[in-house]
Amino acid sequence: MSKKKAFALRIDEQMLKAIEKWASDEFRSTNGQIEWMLMQSLKDAKRDPKPKKEES
Repeated sequence: MSKKKAFALRIDEQMLKAIEKWASDEFRSTNGQIEWMLMQSLKDAKRDPKPKKEES
């Protein structure tokens, strides 16, 4: 499992309300929804993080 890093995010109030509504509709937390949205964008741009190979 990857480590998570906290950081402050400045976001337009109306955009946040829309994300909160979408998260609620999908049974996710707002943070979980933002993470999901970012990962979808990374995948669409073919820039998604590759899992590290485990050393044996």
